[in-house]
Amino acid sequence: MSQVTHPGRLRSVRERGAEGDRRWWILAVLSVAQLMVVLDATVVNIALPSAQAALHFSTADRQWIVTAYSLTFGSLLLLGGRLADLLGRRRMLLIGLAGFAAASALGGAATGFDILVIARATQGAFGAMLAPAALSLLTTTFADSSDRGKAFGIYGAVAGAGGALGLILGGVLTQYLDWRYTLYVNVAFAVIAVTGAAVLLPARGRDRSVHIDIPGTATVIGGLAGLVCGMSEAETRGWTDWLTLSLIATGLALLGLFTVIETRVQHPLLPLRVILDRNRGASYLAILLTGVGTFGIFLFLTYYMQQTLGYTPLKSGLAFLPMIAALIALSTIATGQIAPRVGPRLIVPLGMAVTAVGMVVFAQLTVTSSYTGHVLPGLVIVGAGLGLVFGTAFNTATYGALPADAGVASAMVNVGQQVGGAVGTAMLNTLAASAVASYLSLRAPTALNAARAAVHGDVTAFWVTAAVLLAGAVITALLYRPGRLQAGADAAPTAL
Repeated sequence: MSQVTHPGRLRSVRERGAEGDRRWWILAVLSVAQLMVVLDATVVNIALPSAQAALHFSTADRQWIVTAYSLTFGSLLLLGGRLADLLGRRRMLLIGLAGFAAASALGGAATGFDILVIARATQGAFGAMLAPAALSLLTTTFADSSDRGKAFGIYGAVAGAGGALGLILGGVLTQYLDWRYTLYVNVAFAVIAVTGAAVLLPARGRDRSVHIDIPGTATVIGGLAGLVCGMSEAETRGWTDWLTLSLIATGLALLGLFTVIETRVQHPLLPLRVILDRNRGASYLAILLTGVGTFGIFLFLTYYMQQTLGYTPLKSGLAFLPMIAALIALSTIATGQIAPRVGPRLIVPLGMAVTAVGMVVFAQLTVTSSYTGHVLPGLVIVGAGLGLVFGTAFNTATYGALPADAGVASAMVNVGQQVGGAVGTAMLNTLAASAVASYLSLRAPTALNAARAAVHGDVTAFWVTAAVLLAGAVITALLYRPGRLQAGADAAPTAL
């Protein structure tokens, strides 16, 4: 006898299938938004020489094209995350995307240095709105889903590979079109993301249980701004310069005051429960330290390929493709298939250790090394290691947060990446420059010795990065709880 399917049950199955399909479309939209933010950290870098020639600003001023973006982005992230909790994640995502596109168009049309800096700072401000909103939307969309690991694996791959993709895209646009298109391209990304978000994400009212902590907001913005700006000054002025030390000291003091404030106010900007959870705290630390390592890869390996191997900017960008492939493959597999069975304690520290091994491989480079024999193996190893870290750490860093904390928990992921990149920029550049000067001081000033000194500086940065990542692997292995992630009673629901 044939079975008859009840019409109501059939509709229920169809509705669940449609809901599942919609979730994956939402993931695609959020990945485009995340890609836009991550790309902008590197896509403009390749275009800087061309922009400098067109707008006639000095080499000393050139760093502000990068710093203006990172300064506003890094310092406003926690506020952006809390605004997403307060005003609604969909609303903040749309505002962030529209503002980012408008700022990008302004930068692309810039007729002078001042306008370009203002545009980059505005990009960072709107990026600080959209990045936490995008990640918290992903968190709530896949909160109770068996596909959560797979979704975070894809999102983590986008976040991890975005910097390298920025190098490729920046090289293509600058070489074949014009440096201005490295900014104009964001308008196209934003149109896609805004359209998708407006169609797929339901409108929600504001959460009146969330409040803005004014003293905490002021101190954390000042603290993060001082820290990021101080690190940027250290890159050019050195660590002992009075301005560098003053900015870093002020930033640390304000962040210390922020911590005190958060323990005393009724509605803290960053509830300490968010970061004191062992799994989330370990994930934030892993993301921060991996941010240092990622910077070491992109900057110093790019220097090596262009200065030593003689690659063009485009060719050096394309050379990162094997790393991107390994990162995407491992991130999807680790977060979607392995992490749900064993938990983050085994995967994230292992990924950091594997990435450290890749850095050791890079530390063997010489002026006579080849891409195929020496660079390529390191890229594949590093891509595999980062793939193990990113998706799993992103997932764990937002897992089980209270619904009202989803935005600020997501913002902390971006804060970790941003601060890690700023620390990496200052620390590794300073150490590499010191290693180059020390090498040359003991040798004759020949062209060969200059080339060897440059590689020696790169190798020094790789060794230091390997040590940082290895230490991070040990610390996070101790911090993470054993076993699989368990959803608590405070886990975020599926509401958008």
